[in-house]
Order: sequence, then structure tokens, then C-alpha cells
Amino acid sequence: MERANETMVREFVFLGFSALASLQRLLFVIFLLVYLFTLGTNAIIISTIVLDRALHTPMYFFLSILSCSETCYTFVIVPKMLVDLLAEKKTISFLGCAIQMFTFLFLGCSHSFLLAAMAYDRYVAICKPRRYTVLMEHGVCVGLVFAACACGFTVSVVTTSLVFHLPFHSSNQLHHFFCDISPVLKLASHHSHLSQLVIFMLGVFVLVIPLLLILISYVRIISAILKIPSFVGRYKAFSTCASHLIVVIVHYGCASFIYLRPKTNYFSSQNTLISVSYTILTPLFNPMIYSLRNKEFKSALQRTMGQSSYPIN
Repeated sequence: MERANETMVREFVFLGFSALASLQRLLFVIFLLVYLFTLGTNAIIISTIVLDRALHTPMYFFLSILSCSETCYTFVIVPKMLVDLLAEKKTISFLGCAIQMFTFLFLGCSHSFLLAAMAYDRYVAICKPRRYTVLMEHGVCVGLVFAACACGFTVSVVTTSLVFHLPFHSSNQLHHFFCDISPVLKLASHHSHLSQLVIFMLGVFVLVIPLLLILISYVRIISAILKIPSFVGRYKAFSTCASHLIVVIVHYGCASFIYLRPKTNYFSSQNTLISVSYTILTPLFNPMIYSLRNKEFKSALQRTMGQSSYPIN
């Protein structure tokens, strides 16, 4: 009878930046500029890779998919966050929250498996260079991307279903700036230990399995590099992997901090800070790490723009 009198939550109120009320207009300007720059750099990367035939290789194919994924990833979260920074009422509907969580998880989980596919590409390029064109033909690359998306889709469907089938009858105040798993779970009226365990194990699967595949690839890559006799040869071989390694460390460092902790260790202020880094800052730095400091890519960009007389520094 008591349960029947409880009102079901129909919308959530974001409180992620409530402690910074006096700075919200400044944050809006900063985040908007970062978002526009991120969109611009990713658009340049994708268009250059598509238009320049010299970049029609597996490595740049994966990079174009990664840039497209990050563009969609930021689009799911940042525009809503920017609107909320200027709005008095920072709300999202129950269905809208579920859609945002599903899309965010789908892109984020696919991103993890895509990084594993890119590590495999570097392994084949360095350890099996003579068979590279056979082992990494276009059909194989498309298959790896499809597998990454299939894993991301499956995990996001199961996780979102488990979260939003829980009862939400008490508070609707979400201490975050988007519908992430931990802050939404914290609002549920009661939890099933089984559903929490399944969600945690899915998080482990998405983070640990791709990371293990990446580690195995790099153990073999490093072993192969150490066998190269010249220092210059070793440096060139490792430099092709350095950008990928940096992105892997940032991605898995942030994601592990957020998703591989028990729910009792959840601190909204810490999670908000880390979430800003991987939803806004990481997509900003990734294009620069991967492409805009890459000589081959800069040459292709110059050819594409027809401005070879104005070299990019």
C-alpha cells in the first residue's frame, strides 16, 4: 500500500555544477570553445583521411572511426551540458536519461574495443610486416569495427535495461552533469544485488578484456622492437605506437577510476571532475595526439587543402 502511494520519478535534475553557480557562464564559454575546436579537428581528420588516398590504410581507417566515435560521444553529452549551464532548471526526462545513458555507454564501450583493434593493427604492422596487407585487409578492418560496435551495443543494452528497471520513487536530484551509471543507481529506491553484480561484471568485461588484449599486443611489440639492431629503427617503430599508448593510458585510467570501484566509494565531486576530463578534454587532445602532430597526416592535409606553400608547424 505504501509503495502504491509513492510517486515515480518522471525527470531528473542535474546538480553537477551546482557548487560552481557563480562560474557557470565562464564554464559555458570555455566548454563551448573546447567543444567547437574538438568538432573542427575531428572533422578535419575525417575529411582528410577520406579525401587523401595515401591515408587509405588500416591505421588511418581506425583513426577515422575513432574520430567519428568521439564526435558522436561528445554530441551525446556536451550540448545538453552547455544548455544546462545557462538554464535555471537543469532537467532531463526519465526516457531522455535512459537514451543518453545507452548512447554514451554504446560509444564508450565500443571505444574500448576499438582501441584493442588498433593495438592489434600495430602488432601486425611491427611483428608481421610482410603479411600486413593480407592480415589487415579492408574486410578484416570492417569486421573488427563491427565486432567492437556489437560488444558495445550488447553491454549498453543490458546495463541500461538493468539500471532503468529499478524503482525510482525518492529523490530525482542527480549529482552529475549527465546520466552516468553510478549517480543514477544512487537514486534508485532499492537495488538488486544481482543486477549490481551484473553491471559491475559488464564494466570489468568492457575494461579488462580489451586492456588485456592491448597488453598482450604490446608485450609482443616491445619484444619485436628490442630485436631491431639500430637505435633509429627502434625509435621509428616505437613512435608509431606512442600516440596509441598515451590515449590508452588516459582512457583506461579515467574509466577504471569511475567504473571499477564499489558503489559505496562513489564521490560526486571527484567523479564530476574525472568525467569532465574524459567527456570534454580527452576528445580534445586525442586528435592532436594522433594526427595533428603526425608528419604523414600534415602532408596529406596540405595536399587536401591545396596549400602546400603554407606549411603547418
